[in-house]
Amino acid sequence: MIRTCALTENGEFLTDIPLSEKQEKNLKWTWTDFYDPSAEEARLLKSLFKFHPLAVEDCLDNQSGRPKLDFYKNYAFFLIHSIEPATLKGREIGVFINEQMIVTVRQHSIEEVDEVWDQVPDQPSLQEGPVRIFHRLTDLCVDHCFPPVYKMEDLLNSMDEEVDVAPGNDLIDRLFTMRHDLAKLRRTIFPMRDVIYRLLNSTRLDYMKEYHIYFRDVYDHLLKLVEMLESYREFSSDVRDSYLSVNSDKMNNIMMTLTIITTIFMPLTFIAGVYGMNFHYMPELEWRYGYFLILGLMGGISLVMFALFVKVGWLQVRRKRK
Repeated sequence: MIRTCALTENGEFLTDIPLSEKQEKNLKWTWTDFYDPSAEEARLLKSLFKFHPLAVEDCLDNQSGRPKLDFYKNYAFFLIHSIEPATLKGREIGVFINEQMIVTVRQHSIEEVDEVWDQVPDQPSLQEGPVRIFHRLTDLCVDHCFPPVYKMEDLLNSMDEEVDVAPGNDLIDRLFTMRHDLAKLRRTIFPMRDVIYRLLNSTRLDYMKEYHIYFRDVYDHLLKLVEMLESYREFSSDVRDSYLSVNSDKMNNIMMTLTIITTIFMPLTFIAGVYGMNFHYMPELEWRYGYFLILGLMGGISLVMFALFVKVGWLQVRRKRK
């Protein structure tokens, strides 16, 4: 699907202009949006717009590429990403731009593009030209990254509180899923930061200089997202280490308890083993109160060993982490 809007030199805003009539009208700027273009529509990018084949290939490649900025003779090519809320994967938007033209190419339905498209007729600031449209598009793509990042913060905080009580491996599984989602966001946000940095420091985009103040705001948001992702990555490592430490401590306590029980029963087992032997001449077997004496001896040994373990601190109860 292809749709086009434009602003004439007289300030008239036009929509649904056929591509064949674009050159015939006195236009100040145009925006052409390609959504899931067919093979015939895709060929127009080369034949009508004369875009470089490598840039067109980047737009039409189904595999998600890295956000980038390339310079060509009469235009600049941006490959930016928006975040798909359900999967957190990056969705590509190819943008060809100069002072009089902006062309967007996408394979998916992307709400940021549709939102800007709907805003252009009603917002005079967006009718200033392609650069303002491009700024609004990148600004929305970046702003829509914040809700999933804030959601990760809430999930990490809840995981940190569950470290002492989370059953089995449920918490560690969720934690590794969280770290996987963080990695997906990093693969989109970090390159986007680099792209906007190149835009702000390039000497080949003179027509964008007066709008640098707007792109600096986008860059600041990207820096904030980068800092948040880095802090959450470190936080998730701390939660993981705390979980493993708590589990190791619990395992050590269990092993210590079992060791103490085994140690107490070792002399009792020895005594029971001695008097369980079937030798005929064992004088203690003839004692009238021998059975009760041996039971008392076993109980006394157990109490003495238990008191000794308490005295050396092996049975101290450890407080849970607050």
